[in-house]
Amino acid sequence: MKLRTLLPLLAAVAVVGALAWGAIRLVRATAATAALELPTTRVKHGRVTLTVACRGELQGGNSEMLTAPMIAGSDMAITFLREPGELVNPTDVVVQFDTTEQEYKLKEAEADLAEAQQQVVKAEADLLATDEESQYTMLNAQFDVQLAELEIRRNPTVSAIVARQNEILLEAARNRLRQATQDVANKKTTSVAGVAIQKAAENKAKVMADLARKNIDDMTLKAKTGGYVNIQQNSNQNMMYWGMSVPPFQQGDTARAGMAVAQIPDLHSWEVSANVGELDRGHLTVGQKVTVRAVALAGKEFAGKVKNIGGTTGPPWDRRFEARIALDQAAPELRPGMTSNLVITIDTLDNVLWIPSQALFESDGRSFVYARGPNGFVPHDVTLVRRSESQAVITGIKEGETVAMSNPDQQLKTGPAQSSGAMKALAQ
Repeated sequence: MKLRTLLPLLAAVAVVGALAWGAIRLVRATAATAALELPTTRVKHGRVTLTVACRGELQGGNSEMLTAPMIAGSDMAITFLREPGELVNPTDVVVQFDTTEQEYKLKEAEADLAEAQQQVVKAEADLLATDEESQYTMLNAQFDVQLAELEIRRNPTVSAIVARQNEILLEAARNRLRQATQDVANKKTTSVAGVAIQKAAENKAKVMADLARKNIDDMTLKAKTGGYVNIQQNSNQNMMYWGMSVPPFQQGDTARAGMAVAQIPDLHSWEVSANVGELDRGHLTVGQKVTVRAVALAGKEFAGKVKNIGGTTGPPWDRRFEARIALDQAAPELRPGMTSNLVITIDTLDNVLWIPSQALFESDGRSFVYARGPNGFVPHDVTLVRRSESQAVITGIKEGETVAMSNPDQQLKTGPAQSSGAMKALAQ
């Protein structure tokens, strides 16, 4: 009887013990799951270096830009083009345009020039012949006047009729002399004008020939300084690339006057063109130190400074601005177009409290953290001093306080899922 009474009691005690043990495991599993899904950190004290990280492209500072010459007419075809990244020396040909049309114009101008020169020679010869003829006519007229003057001296000894005839002949000779003198001046002026016209045509032909020669010379783009060739994008208006990047110039492409075809960076002055998020614009100033790491040169760092800050561009959801970083010292292994990771040092603060930026929350104009208290994590107002992409300097809290890295309220919303996970773990 005692054994029969004792067995149910032992069974009841075993069931209660199993339930208690299961409840303890459930609480521990739930707490562990919550701890895993709610990361925390501690408020730290010390020196903070605020930085901005971004990515950019290496370029040569004070680069030499080679552009298509300013020649009126149709687009110019590229007949020779250096390979991207090819090393060139000063006076080396980088780009050559098709000069067929200009060579044809040069031949036409040279033919016109030769013809104009012959016309000038002919006009000058005509001028001399006309001048000689006019001088001969004038000398004859002078001789006739002198002869008539000699005849008129005989008037006292001749009849009145003969005397009158002598006077008429003298007057006619003097009129012919005046006309001859006027003709000499007029013919000379006309001949000189004809020579001037032919010389103007000669000068025009010469200018056209010189212009054609200059155009031919300008259509050969040579490097003024040594460096690596950087081929530019072919942004011809006749091309449409929807959703694709514009390709660089290639041999056989055409370029309009003034278009940039190639660039030769200055190997003694390197720059990095970086696109920085709009939120970090207020943190950057000219002269800040920058650490540059070229992706292709693993393990190497280059020091630089912020050179200038450009305007903001881009769509509303991704506003960015351009910042140019000047490297302090050049290196022979650098190449234009290399992708570079940049770390810009904004400021260095000593003896400050700081936390990771993810642990700082802002709402309705107030800054706060979720600090651990007796009843869990509760909002705690703090004052934001400085903030970067990774760190936030604050005041209004003690060093060593534990703060949440995410919003605990959202943690509570996922409570059922956590319980299910705990129960699943308990079942295992």
